[in-house]
Amino acid sequence: MHTSHLSGAAAARTAALLALLAAVPLVGAALDWRPLLDLDGNVAVRLHGLALEHPSFTQSQRILSDWIWDPWTMRLLLAGGVVLLLRRGELARAAWVAAAAVLGAVVQQALKTVVGRPRPRWLVPVDSAEYAAMPSGHAMTAALTFVLLIWVVRGAAVRNAAVVVAAVSVVGVCFTRLVLGVHWLSDTVAGALLGGALGFAAVAAWAAARRAAREVNSAAGGRG
Repeated sequence: MHTSHLSGAAAARTAALLALLAAVPLVGAALDWRPLLDLDGNVAVRLHGLALEHPSFTQSQRILSDWIWDPWTMRLLLAGGVVLLLRRGELARAAWVAAAAVLGAVVQQALKTVVGRPRPRWLVPVDSAEYAAMPSGHAMTAALTFVLLIWVVRGAAVRNAAVVVAAVSVVGVCFTRLVLGVHWLSDTVAGALLGGALGFAAVAAWAAARRAAREVNSAAGGRG
């Protein structure tokens, strides 16, 4: 589904659905829901074993996680989108995208603090990370970034390519964080869903703001 072709109402519905789905792992982790914890534990143990058995593969995942799909790389991509909008003369939309990125970082850290979930702990770790585990900042930032970028770019071919890159990147970054043993499965799922929800919410809010502005201008023109 291309964000550039979404109506405000469709974007709002998509955001609400993703947020509702994200609430399942978020609430489950906060309440120590046993089925969720068991699934997380099983996946973590299996992938940690894989990481220990194949150090070269693990190193490749570290490169992907720390450089290709790092949150700062995603923010630089989004900054490129902001520059593109500025070059088009879309100043308000550029500010909107930048504000959405800042909001995403704030929400991410707030949820980490509220949920306060510990990261996996291993006798032989293959990587380390700071802050609480839920939600995954890598996954959340990637999902938010790509939703906004797909909204920004023009041309069907470019959007189609962006959708493919987005899908590979979001799934890929979730996998790298699991292989490196710094997140539980539900952390990455919650992060990806929340990032998508915030991205679509930004699109919906922009459409609502534009509609309100047109209505105000129309009313003012009518009185004139």
